[in-house]
Amino acid sequence: MRPARLLAPRSVAVVGASTRPGSYGNQAVANLVTAGFPGPVYGVHPTAREVHGVSCVPAIGDLPIAPDALVIATPAATVPGLLREAGERGCGGAVVLAAGFAEIPEGRPLQDELREVALAHDLPVCGPNGNGVVSVVGRAPMWGDAYLPRRPGPVALVSQSGNVAVNALLSRRALRLHTVVSCGNQAVLNASDYLAALAELDGVRSVGLYLETEDPGLPAALALAAGHGIRVAVLKAGSSERGAAAASAHTGAVAGDHRVLKALVEEAGGAWARNPHELLELAKALSHSGRRTRGTGVLVVTCSGGDAAVAADEAARLQVPLPALGAVTVERLKGLLPGTATAANPLDYTAVIFGETRRTADIITAAGDDPAVGVVLAYYDRPEEMDAEQTEAWDAALSGITHAAADLDVPVVVAATLPELMPEATAEHLTDLGVVPVAGLTEGLVCAHAMTARPDLDRLRELAACAPRSPDRWLREVEGKALLKAHGVAVPRGAVAGNAEEAEALRKELGTVVVKVDSADVRHKAAEGGVILGVSGERDLERALRQVPPPVLVEEMVPPGVEVMVSVRYDAITPVLVVALGGAWVEVFGDAAVIPLPVTPERVAGAVRKLRAARLIPDIEALARTAVAIADMTRQEGFALVEVNPVILRGRTATAVDAVICRGLPAGP
Repeated sequence: MRPARLLAPRSVAVVGASTRPGSYGNQAVANLVTAGFPGPVYGVHPTAREVHGVSCVPAIGDLPIAPDALVIATPAATVPGLLREAGERGCGGAVVLAAGFAEIPEGRPLQDELREVALAHDLPVCGPNGNGVVSVVGRAPMWGDAYLPRRPGPVALVSQSGNVAVNALLSRRALRLHTVVSCGNQAVLNASDYLAALAELDGVRSVGLYLETEDPGLPAALALAAGHGIRVAVLKAGSSERGAAAASAHTGAVAGDHRVLKALVEEAGGAWARNPHELLELAKALSHSGRRTRGTGVLVVTCSGGDAAVAADEAARLQVPLPALGAVTVERLKGLLPGTATAANPLDYTAVIFGETRRTADIITAAGDDPAVGVVLAYYDRPEEMDAEQTEAWDAALSGITHAAADLDVPVVVAATLPELMPEATAEHLTDLGVVPVAGLTEGLVCAHAMTARPDLDRLRELAACAPRSPDRWLREVEGKALLKAHGVAVPRGAVAGNAEEAEALRKELGTVVVKVDSADVRHKAAEGGVILGVSGERDLERALRQVPPPVLVEEMVPPGVEVMVSVRYDAITPVLVVALGGAWVEVFGDAAVIPLPVTPERVAGAVRKLRAARLIPDIEALARTAVAIADMTRQEGFALVEVNPVILRGRTATAVDAVICRGLPAGP
């Protein structure tokens, strides 16, 4: 279902257009009139003849044309019938403002009916229970709240929170919006549908997504957006659990859906936001990313030693690379910097030359020309109230930055250390010059770093083609171990003993052993008392079998080493491989590499090296090979979840000591 007509309408009708001030129907008509919507606008009301100068007809069937978009501002119970009329009339789509649907238990049947009607007529519907759609570019605010026209631009926003969308429209940060969508309950269209449609609209260069629920269409939509050169920033509120699979394995806690989505977004060349402020700043910055970055590092420039120190600390915390300046660059800077300044990154050119336009520009240009630099981040604070002398100095200092931006072949971000020190007038001025204005010291680093990322389109298409699976049937550990061994993964020697005599025979053959409960219904064996370690004699075995009666899995005791968890899950928004410090420490440290599938040993090794625990791993390449073998087995056998915890690493060997495996079924729509 393609919502193109709904997002860029040439004609609009408001169903429920009302003469009553404060009503959705009255406000929706007023917004279209105030914005100067260039196409025909109609009202639909059984008795009113005109609302805000807009002509009304009694019913949808009486409209003189089939409008591209309907705004339905009537009570919830009337909506399915109105959608049926809209579909029969050939309308392009509908925005449903009413609440009273699936957001309340008794409204679920009504939303199901709404969806059924919309699908029957192939009618795109935004909502219900949302604020609507605003095409800022098209001067088409199909919006239930008050709307003030704004300057259009290349940034689109899709939000499952109405308030995030409202606040974006009210913000004063030179956020030049193209289209804003408040999804509401997403009864028919979801965020990925909007993202895919926005990717094909003229003028969109970045999209901000505020998500509260999982959206299985996102991998394909992100690939489509990347293919059109559109960058995406994502804020995911909360983290959902994955039902039975998450409850039955550590993987769900270590790599909840937010981490899986984050890994997917970053592979798509997108950015991960932590709050709405950061989401909007990122979406704004990414709209400037059409300019190619030369390197992958960020150059920080400031006139304050304190800002330089804090920026360096924040960059280390956020893993934003601040590359050292090359010898040629340092030599160029020596003749430009004051004697008290040092040619380094961060580059503090000191307040001694604050307001010297040409010198500031030359310093930033010389440093920004360094081949390792992909984006220049200049800190600049602009007070709102200044006298004439102060204004002259601050203007001159900013001109030094913007002159350098005009000379450089990499993007320039200007960030205020405190959000309130980036006034709207300054932000608009910078945007007009092609410079990215950002409110906040940390946000400046986040945005500058995000602008250096570039998606790998071939990789994205691979991810989009990797279909999720739903959990079906859990395997006994002995079954799982046999499959692991068949796919080249080392496992301990052992077998299932049906009685005490068979268990004793295995103990004599294997030496010191581990005795485990043999049941597909027990996944967390150790936590449930189903694992007895270090069984070395006949009496030890007798005690073990009293605690864990046969049938039992008897395996040789693997010598201690570094314990790592390797897991593959096909039950998330995109299939992923998860590697983390294993055993009992998995959920304690939360230090996990989450890598969307498919994977290679090189990709896995690179992700593992970024873990805080990487220095504990004796042979990262051996671990990577084992992880890839487990991922390949999961794909070939059609499993939904495989968790090997722990894999014991000793020297160059990696042994899968425990395995939890669930077969899968193709995921539903």
